[in-house]
Amino acid sequence: MIIGRFAPSPTGPLHTGSLVAAVGSWLMAKSAGGQWLLRIDDLDGPRCRQEFEDDILRTLERFGLSWDGAITRQSDNTEAYAEAFEQLRKLGAVYPCGCSRAEIARSASAPHPGEEIAYPGTCRSGLLVGRKPRAWRLRTDGVQIAFDDLRHGRITTELDRTGDFVVKRAEGFFAYQLAVVVDDQLTGVNQVVRGDDLLDSTPRQVLIHQLLGWPLPQYCHLPLVTGPDGAKLSKRDNTVSLADGRMVGKESELLRWSFQFLGLVIPAELVEASSGELLHWAQSQPSDFWLKRKAKA
Repeated sequence: MIIGRFAPSPTGPLHTGSLVAAVGSWLMAKSAGGQWLLRIDDLDGPRCRQEFEDDILRTLERFGLSWDGAITRQSDNTEAYAEAFEQLRKLGAVYPCGCSRAEIARSASAPHPGEEIAYPGTCRSGLLVGRKPRAWRLRTDGVQIAFDDLRHGRITTELDRTGDFVVKRAEGFFAYQLAVVVDDQLTGVNQVVRGDDLLDSTPRQVLIHQLLGWPLPQYCHLPLVTGPDGAKLSKRDNTVSLADGRMVGKESELLRWSFQFLGLVIPAELVEASSGELLHWAQSQPSDFWLKRKAKA
């Protein structure tokens, strides 16, 4: 059985981009007769606020996007993260790093615009004299990662392009790349549907899955909703929050827009349909609707 999920961070209200991710993941799970779980990604504690979490839940309910089972939270999974980290440590897959971001930026080759600065491997052979760990990094060792994406097809990546990456910070906080892999394993998630902005993170997560001996989920990265300048929307842009009075009563309109963005052609008889009617119709459609929005060549 397909088990999908939606994992918003309560650092702001949902916007049209996150609505597309929620609708896409819900439809792909439900059209396959599966379950759709909801997880609150509250790893970034200082920026997470209860008011945003409450607003996200009310917004999903207002659109009729009901989830299966209890809501889970990353803040409850710290022990599981520590266990996974310890497995990686025993494998020799992680090492302490004493480099600051400024030092990495100075020593690394200049990246292309928009690209992440690659870690140059300064601490791979041990901490420099007098240094204390600022983070723990996972070795990539030039490994080539390949996985299948339902929209992009076969993707092959050399992980040395971005270098060894952080899985634990000196303060004891676990990093996103490790946390989401553990989160999905804990709840049996086997289908990960999310935006294209997370496509570059997927090879790192695939490597963690492989090192821990866990099965890979099925991946699908959806097209991003962008602003007039082509940039990804921030949480301040185009909110679909219940708190925004302009959005009240526009649930059906926004759902239809989301369906069309994902490639679903809505029949004329459903132009005035309610949110519930639209969702009932949509989940009965073939589950390959995402292929209507091909990835850019």
